[in-house]
Amino acid sequence: MKKLVNYYSIIFLLLVATSQVKAQSVDVVIRENGTERKESIDLPKSMTYPLDSLLNDWKAKNYIDLGKDCSTAEINPLFSDSVYIDRLSRIPAIMEMPYNDIIRKFIDMYAGRLRNQVSFMLSACNFYMPIFEEALDAYGLPLELRYLPIIESALNPSAVSRAGASGLWQFMIGTGKIYGLESNSLVDERRDPIKATWAAARYLKEMYDIYGDWNLVIAAYNCGPGTINKAIRRANGETDYWKIYNYLPKETRGYVPAFIAANYVMTYYCDHNICPMETNIPASTDTVQVNKNLHFEQIADLCNVPLDQIKSLNPQYKKQMIPGDRVHHRAGTGGSGQTLDWG
Repeated sequence: MKKLVNYYSIIFLLLVATSQVKAQSVDVVIRENGTERKESIDLPKSMTYPLDSLLNDWKAKNYIDLGKDCSTAEINPLFSDSVYIDRLSRIPAIMEMPYNDIIRKFIDMYAGRLRNQVSFMLSACNFYMPIFEEALDAYGLPLELRYLPIIESALNPSAVSRAGASGLWQFMIGTGKIYGLESNSLVDERRDPIKATWAAARYLKEMYDIYGDWNLVIAAYNCGPGTINKAIRRANGETDYWKIYNYLPKETRGYVPAFIAANYVMTYYCDHNICPMETNIPASTDTVQVNKNLHFEQIADLCNVPLDQIKSLNPQYKKQMIPGDRVHHRAGTGGSGQTLDWG
């Protein structure tokens, strides 16, 4: 935190966010050594998703109640900088949770114009957080990282970025294959919430073994270690995220602040009058192992569950058909607690 304060005694950033959720960037005025320049920070794409697109998933339509017992207010209370500093310091976290003007702006965006999206994501956490926490704990990683998919995908397992990254954790095809995620004409395991989460945990652990700094790890997750290494070289070997900040891509400059802001708002949402949408978690799901091709329609008929439910629980299958050449392909059925084997 001391390094951060010293750095910002030289560089002051004034952020002016555009007024609509659809905006793709945040305008920045940088004042440094008596000079001033303007630039824009690209927002993480997840911060541009309209609420309607997030509610289009079958799970959201069937298990999330948009209004029941939810009293999210339209007005976001304002707090002093000292309050934000204190709250961030009290988050039980291994990772550094600093505060500055950039982070404040992202907090204001989540708690302000994106408050309905936050209400949705708080509810969607009930589906995914147990998966995230299990994998992170198994690799000995900070549980704060469970909020990284909020920045990556807004908890949408079918999200696809402009660059072609896909799934909750937004793997590119090449990186996904390195970490065991198959992508072909029938299957895209980057969209498998469980497999992609374990792949992401392994990737994050390997990045920390390289950098030993979580801010750099998060930045590398966004733009790749090659870009981080280049920024470090351009900053004369500095390995502090805030000191290589000006050498990072525009989106990466907002990525770490957005991550810190996500941790804040997912912890202190009540203080901002944000209420989670009510979630009705299904009683159970079954795992069906197959060794020959099986269409979703067959599963729906045999298990007596809606076809859309099968699709929602298995976003990794592109053609509504499970290839049977490998027994690890599975389909959740939301059914009776039995396991059905096709042999």
